[in-house]
Amino acid sequence: MKNFTYFRPTTAEQAVALLENRWGNTELLAGGTDLHDLQKEYVAQPSRVVSVTGIGALAGIRVDEKQATIGAGTKLAAIAEHADLRRHFPSLCEAASDIGGPQIRNMGTLGGNLCQRNRCWYFRDEHTPCLLKGGQRCYALDGENKYHAIFTQGRQCVIVNPSTLAPALIALGAGVNILGPKGRRSTDLAKFFFSPANANDREHTLAANEMVLEVTIPVRNWANASYEVRQKLSYDWPLVQAAVAFQGGRNGAKATGVRIVLGHVAPTPHIAEAAMKALEGRDITDANATAAGRAAAEGAKPLSQNAYKIRLVEVAVKRALLMAAGMKRYWEM
Repeated sequence: MKNFTYFRPTTAEQAVALLENRWGNTELLAGGTDLHDLQKEYVAQPSRVVSVTGIGALAGIRVDEKQATIGAGTKLAAIAEHADLRRHFPSLCEAASDIGGPQIRNMGTLGGNLCQRNRCWYFRDEHTPCLLKGGQRCYALDGENKYHAIFTQGRQCVIVNPSTLAPALIALGAGVNILGPKGRRSTDLAKFFFSPANANDREHTLAANEMVLEVTIPVRNWANASYEVRQKLSYDWPLVQAAVAFQGGRNGAKATGVRIVLGHVAPTPHIAEAAMKALEGRDITDANATAAGRAAAEGAKPLSQNAYKIRLVEVAVKRALLMAAGMKRYWEM
């Protein structure tokens, strides 16, 4: 690991003042579950590391009748276990509880999960000059791509966005508050993520001298759920994730305001517009959930080794919808 200078500011303003207007030389450190890996692999080689662990205001969860606010420094374990979040947003808590193992959840943070770098093995290999490290090609296009994107249209790089919290939060209509040298700004979380194509890009729209302060979620008491397909139940990355949210959908009420967001299938969390239209104004039944799952896979352009993900999308969306509607989980019998 390259030697670096370590800073530990006590306010967000101090942290932002230490950042630079270009990527690479200075990095923010929260739980370290991603950055330290990148440093040890010589993919990230910062000369300055700014820890946010001394900024008490970054951690914490507040929930009132209108909105939930979660600080960027809040641990994943705290999100998974929070009673008010679990009551209003079971999809978010379920997603948080599925991340890594207990050690990761007690170190990793909300901000870190949203801003982490991708997990492509070509990107993580220090000897491979892929697009995101200044190279001229995406090696996954013609290489080992079984875990890569299936929604690849117009994408130069076919990574999948690695955040498991993002699909659930986007489906819930979350926003993100950001601090930079010009002050604070806010944006919808759906607009926060970006499909990188070169070494100057990141998987989000933050500038190099900005940081996430908190995420806000409107309290609407909508039905919501998140469902992951993984190779094993222990520590593993999802192959496909589906997060859903809608009003009604129970006791004969039609589902309205339907939101369906897919994770781990595209360079950014993928909003399944066709699936949302297919279910809007309909009952949540097994047949309608099946149809929505099929619609969610429309437009997929799988690579040479990952066509299996199309079927996983169909299953994940169907099961997430049935879970959110409170229907019996037949697959657990």
